[in-house]
Amino acid sequence: MADTLRIRFRHGLAVAASCLVWLCGVTVAAAQPENAEISARRAAERTAFSDDEIKDGFFKTALGAELQFDRADKRIRKFNEPVRVFVVGEAPLVRADIAKVVADIQGRVEHIDFAMTDDRQAANVVVTLVRKNELAATLRARYGAAKAKQIQQKLNPECLSGIGIDKNFHIKRAEVFLPVDAGEFRLFDCAYEELLQVLGVVNDDRSVPWTMFNDDVQMGFFDIYDQHLVNILYDPRVQPGMTRGEVESLMPEVLPTVRKWVADVNPEKPLKADATTEQRFNVADRDVAALR
Repeated sequence: MADTLRIRFRHGLAVAASCLVWLCGVTVAAAQPENAEISARRAAERTAFSDDEIKDGFFKTALGAELQFDRADKRIRKFNEPVRVFVVGEAPLVRADIAKVVADIQGRVEHIDFAMTDDRQAANVVVTLVRKNELAATLRARYGAAKAKQIQQKLNPECLSGIGIDKNFHIKRAEVFLPVDAGEFRLFDCAYEELLQVLGVVNDDRSVPWTMFNDDVQMGFFDIYDQHLVNILYDPRVQPGMTRGEVESLMPEVLPTVRKWVADVNPEKPLKADATTEQRFNVADRDVAALR
Protein backbone atom coordinates (compact mmCIF):
# COMPACT_ATOMS: atom_id res chain seq x y z
CA MET A 1 0.00 0.00 0.00
CA ALA A 2 1.36 3.37 -0.99
CA ASP A 3 0.46 5.74 1.75
CA THR A 4 1.31 9.17 2.93
CA LEU A 5 0.89 11.01 6.17
CA ARG A 6 -0.65 14.42 6.50
CA ILE A 7 0.38 16.09 9.76
CA ARG A 8 -1.15 19.29 11.03
CA PHE A 9 -0.32 21.30 14.10
CA ARG A 10 -2.40 23.50 16.36
CA HIS A 11 -1.12 27.04 15.87
CA GLY A 12 1.19 25.67 13.20
CA LEU A 13 1.07 24.18 9.72
CA ALA A 14 -0.05 20.96 8.13
CA VAL A 15 2.57 18.51 6.92
CA ALA A 16 2.67 15.45 4.70
CA ALA A 17 5.23 12.68 5.18
CA SER A 18 5.56 8.94 4.68
CA CYS A 19 5.04 8.14 8.39
CA LEU A 20 2.39 8.74 11.07
CA VAL A 21 1.75 11.41 13.72
CA TRP A 22 -0.29 11.86 16.91
CA LEU A 23 -2.73 13.91 19.07
CA CYS A 24 -2.95 13.94 22.84
CA GLY A 25 -5.30 15.02 25.56
CA VAL A 26 -5.19 17.40 28.49
CA THR A 27 -6.15 17.00 32.14
CA VAL A 28 -9.74 17.93 32.93
CA ALA A 29 -12.38 17.17 35.51
CA ALA A 30 -15.00 14.72 34.30
CA ALA A 31 -18.74 15.13 34.86
CA GLN A 32 -18.42 18.85 35.48
CA PRO A 33 -20.37 21.80 34.04
CA GLU A 34 -19.14 22.94 30.65
CA ASN A 35 -15.97 24.98 30.69
CA ALA A 36 -16.78 28.70 30.87
CA GLU A 37 -14.61 29.55 27.85
CA ILE A 38 -16.42 26.96 25.76
CA SER A 39 -19.85 28.15 26.93
CA ALA A 40 -19.00 31.74 26.02
CA ARG A 41 -17.86 30.73 22.54
CA ARG A 42 -20.90 28.53 22.05
CA ALA A 43 -23.22 31.41 22.98
CA ALA A 44 -21.48 33.77 20.55
CA GLU A 45 -21.29 31.25 17.70
CA ARG A 46 -22.47 32.30 14.28
CA THR A 47 -24.90 29.70 12.93
CA ALA A 48 -26.25 30.99 9.57
CA PHE A 49 -24.15 30.70 6.43
CA SER A 50 -24.72 31.06 2.72
CA ASP A 51 -24.02 28.21 0.30
CA ASP A 52 -20.95 30.05 -0.99
CA GLU A 53 -19.55 30.50 2.52
CA ILE A 54 -19.94 26.79 3.26
CA LYS A 55 -18.47 25.68 -0.06
CA ASP A 56 -15.53 28.07 0.26
CA GLY A 57 -14.60 26.67 3.67
CA PHE A 58 -15.07 23.09 2.53
CA PHE A 59 -12.71 23.34 -0.43
CA LYS A 60 -10.13 25.26 1.56
CA THR A 61 -10.02 22.70 4.37
CA ALA A 62 -10.69 19.38 2.61
CA LEU A 63 -8.16 19.77 -0.21
CA GLY A 64 -4.41 19.90 0.27
CA ALA A 65 -2.36 20.47 3.41
CA GLU A 66 -0.47 23.47 4.72
CA LEU A 67 2.99 21.94 4.73
CA GLN A 68 3.81 18.71 2.92
CA PHE A 69 6.96 16.62 2.83
CA ASP A 70 5.84 14.66 -0.25
CA ARG A 71 3.67 15.43 -3.29
CA ALA A 72 0.86 17.96 -3.02
CA ASP A 73 -2.52 16.35 -3.76
CA LYS A 74 -5.64 18.45 -4.16
CA ARG A 75 -8.05 15.56 -3.76
CA ILE A 76 -10.63 14.38 -1.26
CA ARG A 77 -9.35 12.11 1.52
CA LYS A 78 -11.67 10.29 3.92
CA PHE A 79 -12.23 7.03 5.78
CA ASN A 80 -14.41 4.54 3.91
CA GLU A 81 -14.66 2.17 6.86
CA PRO A 82 -15.58 2.31 10.56
CA VAL A 83 -13.29 4.62 12.51
CA ARG A 84 -12.12 3.30 15.87
CA VAL A 85 -10.21 5.45 18.35
CA PHE A 86 -7.75 4.03 20.88
CA VAL A 87 -6.19 6.20 23.61
CA VAL A 88 -2.64 5.60 24.82
CA GLY A 89 -1.74 7.06 28.22
CA GLU A 90 -2.54 6.74 31.90
CA ALA A 91 -5.04 9.56 32.36
CA PRO A 92 -8.57 8.20 32.98
CA LEU A 93 -10.27 11.60 33.15
CA VAL A 94 -8.71 12.65 29.85
CA ARG A 95 -9.70 9.37 28.25
CA ALA A 96 -13.28 9.95 29.39
CA ASP A 97 -13.34 13.43 27.87
CA ILE A 98 -11.91 12.17 24.58
CA ALA A 99 -14.71 9.59 24.58
CA LYS A 100 -17.21 12.45 24.97
CA VAL A 101 -15.69 14.24 22.00
CA VAL A 102 -15.83 11.08 19.87
CA ALA A 103 -19.48 10.45 20.83
CA ASP A 104 -20.42 14.06 20.05
CA ILE A 105 -18.82 13.86 16.60
CA GLN A 106 -20.59 10.56 15.93
CA GLY A 107 -23.92 12.15 16.81
CA ARG A 108 -23.42 15.17 14.55
CA VAL A 109 -22.01 13.52 11.39
CA GLU A 110 -24.63 11.51 9.56
CA HIS A 111 -22.68 9.04 7.45
CA ILE A 112 -19.87 7.97 9.76
CA ASP A 113 -19.22 5.10 12.17
CA PHE A 114 -16.96 6.74 14.77
CA ALA A 115 -16.38 5.18 18.19
CA MET A 116 -13.86 4.38 20.90
CA THR A 117 -12.21 0.97 21.23
CA ASP A 118 -10.21 -0.76 23.96
CA ASP A 119 -8.47 -2.92 21.36
CA ARG A 120 -5.44 -1.21 19.83
CA GLN A 121 -5.31 -3.77 17.03
CA ALA A 122 -8.84 -2.76 16.00
CA ALA A 123 -8.03 0.96 16.05
CA ASN A 124 -7.28 3.04 13.00
CA VAL A 125 -6.94 6.26 15.02
CA VAL A 126 -4.52 6.34 17.96
CA VAL A 127 -4.64 9.21 20.45
CA THR A 128 -1.44 9.43 22.46
CA LEU A 129 -1.25 11.36 25.73
CA VAL A 130 2.09 12.96 26.70
CA ARG A 131 3.26 15.89 28.74
CA LYS A 132 4.30 19.15 27.10
CA ASN A 133 7.93 18.69 28.11
CA GLU A 134 7.98 15.30 26.37
CA LEU A 135 6.86 16.64 22.99
CA ALA A 136 10.30 17.34 21.52
CA ALA A 137 11.63 13.92 22.49
CA THR A 138 8.51 12.27 21.08
CA LEU A 139 9.01 14.03 17.74
CA ARG A 140 12.64 12.96 17.60
CA ALA A 141 11.72 9.36 18.36
CA ARG A 142 8.94 9.37 15.80
CA TYR A 143 10.51 11.27 12.90
CA GLY A 144 14.22 11.31 13.55
CA ALA A 145 16.33 14.25 14.64
CA ALA A 146 16.41 16.06 11.29
CA LYS A 147 12.68 16.12 10.63
CA ALA A 148 11.88 16.81 14.27
CA LYS A 149 14.15 19.86 14.18
CA GLN A 150 12.48 21.07 10.99
CA ILE A 151 9.02 20.66 12.51
CA GLN A 152 9.98 22.45 15.72
CA GLN A 153 11.67 25.34 13.90
CA LYS A 154 8.90 25.90 11.36
CA LEU A 155 5.85 25.05 13.43
CA ASN A 156 6.51 25.11 17.17
CA PRO A 157 3.55 22.71 17.52
CA GLU A 158 1.16 22.44 20.44
CA CYS A 159 -1.18 19.74 19.05
CA LEU A 160 -0.44 17.39 16.18
CA SER A 161 -2.39 15.03 13.97
CA GLY A 162 -1.79 13.07 10.82
CA ILE A 163 -3.32 10.62 8.39
CA GLY A 164 -1.97 7.70 6.38
CA ILE A 165 -3.63 7.31 2.99
CA ASP A 166 -3.46 4.66 0.28
CA LYS A 167 -3.00 5.28 -3.44
CA ASN A 168 -6.76 5.78 -3.81
CA PHE A 169 -6.86 8.51 -1.15
CA HIS A 170 -8.65 6.37 1.42
CA ILE A 171 -7.52 7.26 4.93
CA LYS A 172 -6.31 3.99 6.44
CA ARG A 173 -4.84 5.11 9.76
CA ALA A 174 -4.27 8.23 11.78
CA GLU A 175 -2.57 9.38 14.95
CA VAL A 176 -3.22 12.46 17.01
CA PHE A 177 -1.15 14.06 19.75
CA LEU A 178 -1.27 16.89 22.29
CA PRO A 179 0.17 17.47 25.78
CA VAL A 180 -1.81 16.02 28.64
CA ASP A 181 -1.11 18.95 30.95
CA ALA A 182 -2.31 21.92 28.88
CA GLY A 183 -5.60 22.58 30.69
CA GLU A 184 -9.31 21.84 30.22
CA PHE A 185 -10.09 24.29 27.42
CA ARG A 186 -7.05 23.19 25.43
CA LEU A 187 -8.10 19.56 25.75
CA PHE A 188 -11.45 20.15 24.12
CA ASP A 189 -10.17 22.71 21.62
CA CYS A 190 -7.36 20.46 20.43
CA ALA A 191 -9.23 17.17 20.72
CA TYR A 192 -12.15 18.36 18.59
CA GLU A 193 -9.93 19.96 16.00
CA GLU A 194 -7.45 17.12 15.67
CA LEU A 195 -10.00 14.31 15.71
CA LEU A 196 -12.04 16.09 13.05
CA GLN A 197 -9.00 16.86 10.93
CA VAL A 198 -7.91 13.24 10.78
CA LEU A 199 -11.31 12.49 9.25
CA GLY A 200 -10.12 14.41 6.18
CA VAL A 201 -10.55 18.17 6.71
CA VAL A 202 -6.79 18.41 6.96
CA ASN A 203 -5.96 21.93 5.88
CA ASP A 204 -5.95 25.01 8.11
CA ASP A 205 -6.88 28.30 6.46
CA ARG A 206 -6.82 31.71 8.12
CA SER A 207 -9.10 33.21 5.46
CA VAL A 208 -12.14 31.31 6.83
CA PRO A 209 -13.09 33.08 10.08
CA TRP A 210 -15.88 30.71 11.20
CA THR A 211 -13.97 27.42 11.23
CA MET A 212 -11.91 25.84 13.98
CA PHE A 213 -9.53 24.83 11.16
CA ASN A 214 -7.98 28.27 11.42
CA ASP A 215 -4.99 28.83 13.67
CA ASP A 216 -6.48 32.12 14.87
CA VAL A 217 -9.72 30.48 16.05
CA GLN A 218 -10.29 28.41 19.19
CA MET A 219 -13.68 26.75 19.75
CA GLY A 220 -13.61 23.85 22.21
CA PHE A 221 -16.75 22.32 20.68
CA PHE A 222 -18.09 21.05 17.33
CA ASP A 223 -19.48 24.26 15.88
CA ILE A 224 -22.31 24.58 13.35
CA TYR A 225 -20.13 25.76 10.48
CA ASP A 226 -17.72 22.84 10.77
CA GLN A 227 -20.60 20.39 11.09
CA HIS A 228 -21.55 21.46 7.56
CA LEU A 229 -18.01 20.85 6.29
CA VAL A 230 -17.58 17.39 7.80
CA ASN A 231 -21.05 16.27 6.75
CA ILE A 232 -20.32 17.28 3.16
CA LEU A 233 -17.11 15.25 3.29
CA TYR A 234 -18.87 12.16 4.61
CA ASP A 235 -21.85 12.30 2.29
CA PRO A 236 -21.68 8.96 0.39
CA ARG A 237 -21.70 10.81 -2.94
CA VAL A 238 -18.38 12.47 -2.09
CA GLN A 239 -15.69 9.87 -2.70
CA PRO A 240 -11.95 9.68 -1.91
CA GLY A 241 -9.81 10.89 -4.79
CA MET A 242 -12.38 13.33 -6.16
CA THR A 243 -11.17 16.68 -7.44
CA ARG A 244 -12.68 20.05 -6.62
CA GLY A 245 -14.56 20.07 -9.90
CA GLU A 246 -16.09 16.67 -9.25
CA VAL A 247 -17.28 17.67 -5.79
CA GLU A 248 -18.50 21.05 -7.03
CA SER A 249 -20.83 19.28 -9.47
CA LEU A 250 -22.39 17.37 -6.55
CA MET A 251 -23.00 20.38 -4.32
CA PRO A 252 -26.54 21.16 -5.59
CA GLU A 253 -27.58 17.69 -4.37
CA VAL A 254 -25.35 17.33 -1.31
CA LEU A 255 -25.66 20.73 0.34
CA PRO A 256 -29.46 20.73 0.87
CA THR A 257 -29.32 17.33 2.57
CA VAL A 258 -26.41 18.47 4.73
CA ARG A 259 -28.28 21.63 5.71
CA LYS A 260 -31.31 19.58 6.74
CA TRP A 261 -29.21 17.19 8.82
CA VAL A 262 -27.31 19.96 10.63
CA ALA A 263 -30.57 21.79 11.37
CA ASP A 264 -32.19 18.60 12.66
CA VAL A 265 -29.36 17.67 15.05
CA ASN A 266 -29.11 21.24 16.40
CA PRO A 267 -32.75 22.18 17.07
CA GLU A 268 -31.75 24.34 20.03
CA LYS A 269 -29.48 26.60 17.95
CA PRO A 270 -31.10 29.75 16.53
CA LEU A 271 -29.83 30.90 13.17
CA LYS A 272 -27.50 33.80 13.81
CA ALA A 273 -25.27 35.64 11.34
CA ASP A 274 -22.60 38.26 11.84
CA ALA A 275 -24.03 41.78 11.78
CA THR A 276 -21.85 42.60 8.80
CA THR A 277 -22.76 39.54 6.77
CA GLU A 278 -25.91 39.04 4.70
CA GLN A 279 -28.04 36.22 6.15
CA ARG A 280 -29.09 34.55 2.91
CA PHE A 281 -30.01 31.27 4.57
CA ASN A 282 -32.80 32.37 6.88
CA VAL A 283 -35.30 30.63 9.14
CA ALA A 284 -37.80 30.18 6.32
CA ASP A 285 -35.14 28.55 4.17
CA ARG A 286 -34.31 26.10 6.94
CA ASP A 287 -37.99 25.24 7.45
CA VAL A 288 -38.29 24.48 3.73
CA ALA A 289 -35.10 22.39 3.80
CA ALA A 290 -36.45 20.39 6.75
CA LEU A 291 -39.44 19.33 4.65
CA ARG A 292 -37.32 17.94 1.80
